[in-house]
Amino acid sequence: MAGNNVIGLLIPVLLTLAAPVLGGLLVGVDRKVTARMQSRIGPPILQPFYDVIKLWSKEPFITGSIQPVLAFSYMGFAIVAVGLLMFRQDLLLILFTAAIADVCLITASLSSKSPYSYIGGRRELLSVLAYEPVLMLASVSIYLVTGSFLIEGILAYNTPLFTVLPAVLVAMELVLVVEMKKSPFDVSASGHAHQELVRGVFTEFSGYTMAMLELGHWVKTVLVLCMTALFWAPNLLAGAGLAAIMFFIALAVDNSYPRLTWKRMLGTTWGVGFVLILANIVGLSLMGVI
Repeated sequence: MAGNNVIGLLIPVLLTLAAPVLGGLLVGVDRKVTARMQSRIGPPILQPFYDVIKLWSKEPFITGSIQPVLAFSYMGFAIVAVGLLMFRQDLLLILFTAAIADVCLITASLSSKSPYSYIGGRRELLSVLAYEPVLMLASVSIYLVTGSFLIEGILAYNTPLFTVLPAVLVAMELVLVVEMKKSPFDVSASGHAHQELVRGVFTEFSGYTMAMLELGHWVKTVLVLCMTALFWAPNLLAGAGLAAIMFFIALAVDNSYPRLTWKRMLGTTWGVGFVLILANIVGLSLMGVI
């Protein structure tokens, strides 16, 4: 019995620690697929890990004493959010923890005197305002169907959620594209040369502080993908396949559409996201499912 308890605790911990590794691999796949779409060879899939290791070895340029604390907090809260998910805790608590990570990143960016960093921080705040309400409403729709905000209760639901909440799953794709900072919603930061804000919200970070932000961003991407995997619960293997499909759709969208202005981003995520989720809820209500 004690051995089962240890294994039950060890597996979620290992999965949480594996989140940055998986996130780095996804970034490597992202770069390789994007390069192929643009008729380029692209860097090795492991290149993101080489970049982060190199960042750790460089001397950072610290623009404010609070900057390293906030960078670590961003990464830390992102990992805690994934940990809560792996331990099958409350979905709302997970979203609030991830939101605290976003607040740390925004505060760190706004604390700099750089105009690029300041504007990037403001746009990051707009990005959070764009997808957080959609995430909250999606969580409410999951609760209405499963009767639980707990991941344990969601996994216990017998029917795959994507068959009951297909429109909500489409809305989650919008959230994923914003969270990954991909076109057309890469208003606060971008890894591409077309970003007029240089690196936007990441501009004033360097060395180990930038490495922590990269790790935090990888983990947050994994968090959203894990949430989409819940739509094929309780078959987590099929859920992982669904998350992979969502990931590659985000890459296709990124390489197919130009960046929108922040006003269009808000209008698209709120307008399309809210309409899809509310229509799904109303449809289920009319059918007597909820």
